[in-house]
Amino acid sequence: MTQFHNAFTLFVSLLVEAMPFLLLGVVLSSVLLVWVDERKLIKVLPKNPLLGAFMGSCIGFFFPVCECGNVPVARRFLMQGIPTSVAVGFLLAAPTLNPVVIWSTWIAFRGQPEIVLFRILGSLAIATIVGTVFSVQSDPKVLLHPRLAKRLKYLQQTAQPQEQSAASPLLQSGTFFLGGNQGSNVPLETVATQMPEALDLAQPKGFKQKFRALITNISQELRELGAVLIFGSAIAALIQVFVPREVVLSLGQGTITSIIAMMLLAAIVSICSTVDSFFALSFASTFTTGSLLAFLIFGPMIDIKAVGLMLSIFKPRFILYFFMLAGQLTFILALGYSYFA
Repeated sequence: MTQFHNAFTLFVSLLVEAMPFLLLGVVLSSVLLVWVDERKLIKVLPKNPLLGAFMGSCIGFFFPVCECGNVPVARRFLMQGIPTSVAVGFLLAAPTLNPVVIWSTWIAFRGQPEIVLFRILGSLAIATIVGTVFSVQSDPKVLLHPRLAKRLKYLQQTAQPQEQSAASPLLQSGTFFLGGNQGSNVPLETVATQMPEALDLAQPKGFKQKFRALITNISQELRELGAVLIFGSAIAALIQVFVPREVVLSLGQGTITSIIAMMLLAAIVSICSTVDSFFALSFASTFTTGSLLAFLIFGPMIDIKAVGLMLSIFKPRFILYFFMLAGQLTFILALGYSYFA
């Protein structure tokens, strides 16, 4: 019973820690939905996959969300038709490349400014590379969750006459579209069988309508994404309790094994990127600097409690490839730092 009590305590801790940042991400996502014209946003983004992934990674600086809050924002980007490279770059880099995390890392490692610098540069490089790699897939719908792929297909179809139409078919989260003029939610199944004109999908106009649409979208996304966050937090808590941490830490004796151990630890503990620097600092006396760097880079990208959130965007196979590529690049960077820095 003690283990289950500890698991429940960890579960509540993870949930309390993550929920404010999920809420922040949902609010930002809803603001994009209601107040940002996706056509203008798409026009200013570079078409080149490499530049797009780099730009997406840098956008994280202006959206201070952690690995829980970045998922709804990335999903909104994809639903607005933004290239996959931009969304993937943001998804990987936003939890690290934001002022809050940079500041907390500096406070924790004030005596080792190189860790702060390499964390920023390493996260930016990995996010850009991964975003560019997955942009090779010409049809992003192949990578996406079937429900999201259907929405994106609908968006692409309605985007053909964009230049002549003033209406912007912004998409609602979950399985609904947002009916702007009426403030009502229209089931996706209805959208698939009826013409857009019959659904009154115009963008909300006026502050009251926009505010009502904002609250509606926030509540709906919280219901959808909050459920999978709870599920992911429960899994993370069970792993932390029933997989002894000593098993992981016992691997951290050499240069290579210490990097692997800290990457595994980062995935298991699922600690928020805003406070993970202080957690890593507690291992500074027993682990190499390269392994600490691996923890700080890999942890915000690969978070067990956020896997459920990612499943609302991508297919499971894509997430596996996503993790493998990010993990390999993190290992190479940390190993290079250990031998050459």
